Amino acid sequence: MKNYPTIIQGGLGAGVSSHLLAKAVSMAGQLGVVSGTALPLILARRLQEGDPTGCLRRALGHFPSPELAKGIVKKYFVDGGKPSDKPYRSVPMFSAAPGKELLRLTVVSNFVEVFLAKEGHSGIVGINYLEKIQMPNLSSLYGAMLAGVDYVLMGAGVPRKIPGIMDELTGHGDVSLRLNAEGVSRDRDHRSRFSPSEILEKGLPSLKRPKFLPIIASAILAITLAKKASGQVDGFIVEGPTAGGHNAPPRGATVLDAKGEPVYGPKDDVDLGKIRELGLPFWLAGSYGTPEKLRSALDAGAQGVQVGTAFALCQESALADSVKQELLARVVAGTTEVRTDTVASPTGFPFKVASLENSLSNPMCYADRPRVCDLGYLRHPYEKDDGSLGYRCPSEPVDDYVRKGGNIEDTVGRKCLCNGLMANIGHPQLQKTGYREQPLVTIGDDVKDLTRLMNNGNTSYTAADVIRHLLGE
Repeated sequence: MKNYPTIIQGGLGAGVSSHLLAKAVSMAGQLGVVSGTALPLILARRLQEGDPTGCLRRALGHFPSPELAKGIVKKYFVDGGKPSDKPYRSVPMFSAAPGKELLRLTVVSNFVEVFLAKEGHSGIVGINYLEKIQMPNLSSLYGAMLAGVDYVLMGAGVPRKIPGIMDELTGHGDVSLRLNAEGVSRDRDHRSRFSPSEILEKGLPSLKRPKFLPIIASAILAITLAKKASGQVDGFIVEGPTAGGHNAPPRGATVLDAKGEPVYGPKDDVDLGKIRELGLPFWLAGSYGTPEKLRSALDAGAQGVQVGTAFALCQESALADSVKQELLARVVAGTTEVRTDTVASPTGFPFKVASLENSLSNPMCYADRPRVCDLGYLRHPYEKDDGSLGYRCPSEPVDDYVRKGGNIEDTVGRKCLCNGLMANIGHPQLQKTGYREQPLVTIGDDVKDLTRLMNNGNTSYTAADVIRHLLGE
């Protein structure tokens, strides 16, 4: 286990942990992780903003199929950037059978992000995906592997089939993944399929198999994955409910406290003894962003810790400057407020939300937003009466959701994470109504501890500062 990192930087939201952050962490000797969520959309929007540093086009120039990469530049690149009063060009939504254009954009976008994170150094780089967002995962994995990604992290579900899929993709084999569609009859098996030969017809490069680290919240899930996954599991990230982003729901019946937040109890404590017995390395996550918590994790037998919140607000993170500065100012003033919202996310998982003035966490901002579903990453596939698949999202217009067979109760309080997360990183869509999308920021409960990184009047810090702080240097 000496070859494993002590610190894993969390895969933050969509695009917050971009190649810049992952590279900084990797160059400091730890595991830098890029977020794999919505990368096709992010690449398309960054190209439309003119790719001012030229790094995206440089990475695209290294893609194994130059013609494919040139086609993406031709379609989305805007020299000098699009006017701020014009909307972004749209990207197709995912379905069980996405078109070739979207598959190619997905492969290329994952390649670009990992390539840039690994460029110019010998450190290790990982990528983070969500099992809940199944339909992009096959083509996303292939793109990351083409760029030589070292680790794949995956949470928000039970990713039993992903290790075997990675094995097949190492040999450029065709792969499929059964979709967790709602209301499926027993005799039907709806699948997402991906064939690498549709992306690269010749000159297939040799690929290595990344290490696979599922993100889990119980010893039972760790044991299940270690024994029944379709391929090798290389370790675990054990995440508690104080972590930012999506949290596992409480075990048993959900009980809410006076603030409307879910109550976690002894049943939600992870039996680390049973995880140690598996003989695989594990990292602890969820409010482990201090030297003291790192030492306690090591004492418990962990290889180290995964840290998200501290990296989310460092200089290299891709959070929009306005968002980052408001959060840091609240940290300094001691006025940060983080709430575990049980209904905000269309996934149905509890979701940590930071209170900010101009964001969807503000009830007035939420009320002002017209409901629209134009990105679709969190749409749920469901089986229609004729046996085919349809797609619905509890955050879409209420009438549309109910017309598709959804329960109206599921729409109450739902927020559009897709558009909110794009606004977080400075890529808000301008809707046809003239409404400009607002952020929806997620952060961990330990955000208040960041004052220790801003001593002597400093109002910002770097990824390297976080690592030195954690290691007691």
